[in-house]
Amino acid sequence: MKVVLRDIASVQSGYSFRSRLESMDSGTVAVIQMKDLASDNKVNCDELVRLDMEIPKEHHLVRSGDLIFRSRGLTSNSALLVDDPGDAILAAPLLRIRITNDCIMPAYLNWFISQRPAQVYLASCSEGTSLKMISKLSLENLEVVVPSLQQQRMIVELASLAEKEQRITKLIAEKRIQYITLKLLQIAEGE
Repeated sequence: MKVVLRDIASVQSGYSFRSRLESMDSGTVAVIQMKDLASDNKVNCDELVRLDMEIPKEHHLVRSGDLIFRSRGLTSNSALLVDDPGDAILAAPLLRIRITNDCIMPAYLNWFISQRPAQVYLASCSEGTSLKMISKLSLENLEVVVPSLQQQRMIVELASLAEKEQRITKLIAEKRIQYITLKLLQIAEGE
């Protein structure tokens, strides 16, 4: 079945700060920024900037299971918030996607947004010449293919295994290059 994103999730804009964020170790609110979105499409909560500010209204806070979408830049993809960051908000231009319908898993939606059909649509909606931007409305109109929950689980698991295989294959190739380089140096030095 195909649905538009706004029918299965809500999209919330990130908080717009007027000045540069100055981190405080004892800050009451954590801020998720573009730099916290890891290459594995997950949010890294280890080094979030903390601010001393009044805790915002509930609808501004993020929680585990939310997707954080990059609305600006070269890549238009999302990252899944797996860990509970406590009281945390997003910095603009990030967008929060929160599932509102139990017919879809956050991990599946996160995977789907990175796939070709979604990427083609998002590229067609991007605005700007040097710095591409996806509007909240364009994201809400993204058409999402929603298979059964069982199929979603299988897709997420298989995608995770494929990603793991890629990491291992890359590591093996790096180790092989190191080994060959070492052997060639030994030959060059007459050993």
